[in-house]
Amino acid sequence: MHVPDGFINAPVSAAAGVVAAGAVAVSLRGARRELDERTAPLAGLVAAFIFAVQMLNFPVAAGTSGHLLGGALAAILVGPYTGVLCVTVVLLMQGILFADGGLTALGVNVLDMGITTTVVAYALFRGLLGVLPKTRRSVTAASFVAALVSVPAAACAFTLIYWIGGTTDIPIGKVFTAMVGVHVLIGIGEAVITALTVGAVIAVRPDLVHGARGLTSSLKLRIDGELVDAPAPAPAAPAAARSHRGIWAAGLVTALVLAGFVSYYASSDPDGLEKVAADQGIDKKAEEHAAKDSPLADYGVKDVSDARISGGLAGVIGVAATVVVGSGVFYVVRRRRTPDAPTDTTRDTESV
Repeated sequence: MHVPDGFINAPVSAAAGVVAAGAVAVSLRGARRELDERTAPLAGLVAAFIFAVQMLNFPVAAGTSGHLLGGALAAILVGPYTGVLCVTVVLLMQGILFADGGLTALGVNVLDMGITTTVVAYALFRGLLGVLPKTRRSVTAASFVAALVSVPAAACAFTLIYWIGGTTDIPIGKVFTAMVGVHVLIGIGEAVITALTVGAVIAVRPDLVHGARGLTSSLKLRIDGELVDAPAPAPAAPAAARSHRGIWAAGLVTALVLAGFVSYYASSDPDGLEKVAADQGIDKKAEEHAAKDSPLADYGVKDVSDARISGGLAGVIGVAATVVVGSGVFYVVRRRRTPDAPTDTTRDTESV
């Protein structure tokens, strides 16, 4: 759903950029409360994983494909504020290095793909957890629903922005129907990917899933017919550290494999927005990307003739660049956290 240059006029693009910049500034402050010594490294990995999975377009209808947006996944794994930053880092890497998503439309894309998906998904996720049993399955189920809804919500947000500042005269009702219709289907793929990923992390390290924290009461023991709180187990820092490094390494290898190898088999059909734009005439005033001459434009390495090698190298470079930039951003944010800023260190997730 990357909006290219020319779809939205300059005043509305600029206004969206101001709103997006304000939201990113708020997210930087909020992320200081969400990030700790365990989750700061994970946040950079989440950004890289989203970049990798976004390369895996999957077919959703005849001649149309979709890809992960990632807002729901990021918000549930590392928190809503940090989630906005994760998607923003991905969009920056894609726009600057790969000519994917217009540079003048960067504010529109951050507002649509980063902020809308994250806010809608996390609000729905927390609401569902308030009524569902506090179990691992509930977290996974809530992740599925939240991700599913977040994609058509982003389609609605684009439609609203286009209604205000679209550069072509297309009936807004047609745009709304087409955008929401195809993105409901794409949302199913988003939901499956999000639920599988969240479920996999919960199975290994539930304490690293932001959305799963604080869901359970302490372990109870029955003594003389009464239930009392069990003593807190002694911390096992070395084991936790090893497990943390292990999951980080496994996640990075997975992202590299997806971007470097599996992406070759992704659908080549246009994604939902590209298809709607072509069918409805939204793309009549689309402009060439400012980074069209980038050596990595269109997710290929310039002067590498073999398509499989070119795409694979571009994917690996993208994952590496995203994890480095993302980790650097979150390290700085973590370091700038004030000493008295609260952080959620709940680790009692044995029964989640």
